[in-house]
Amino acid sequence: MMKNRKIMLGIAGLVIFIVMISFALTILANERRDLLRLKEQRKEMIVLKDSLMLLSLKVRSVEAKKELSNVQGIAQAVEEVFSSVGLKDRVKTVKSTGKRETKDGFEEEADVFIEKVTMNEMVNIFYRIKNAPMVLTVKKITIKKSFESPELLNISLILSFLKSK
Repeated sequence: MMKNRKIMLGIAGLVIFIVMISFALTILANERRDLLRLKEQRKEMIVLKDSLMLLSLKVRSVEAKKELSNVQGIAQAVEEVFSSVGLKDRVKTVKSTGKRETKDGFEEEADVFIEKVTMNEMVNIFYRIKNAPMVLTVKKITIKKSFESPELLNISLILSFLKSK
């Protein structure tokens, strides 16, 4: 009887040990799954952090442009951009199409028509618009060949100028 009892206690101990090991293995598997999920979330957060930093730099750049600009209107902005490229005489018309108030300031648009421009000069114009010390954006552009020479282009732009309040 004592022997049976010892065997029973040994088997019961072994069963309890196996149950505890299986419970520990289940917990370990769940923790591994959580760890993998957290690693994936960490990777996503790093990507989001990098894109946030890039966006923050862009916002600061635009804010700095708004603060540096002492230009009062779209006509003055167009004159500044095209005179820096040396194409002020090729600008035929600058028609202001309206001014509206936004939450950040005032947005003023204008139709600009430029005649007899080479491809290189057009690239220089867009570079100057992009890197102007003011918030100046191209809303729409139409490029046509000049009637006088096929190498020359006539450009029609709709420019937008943002002035802070």
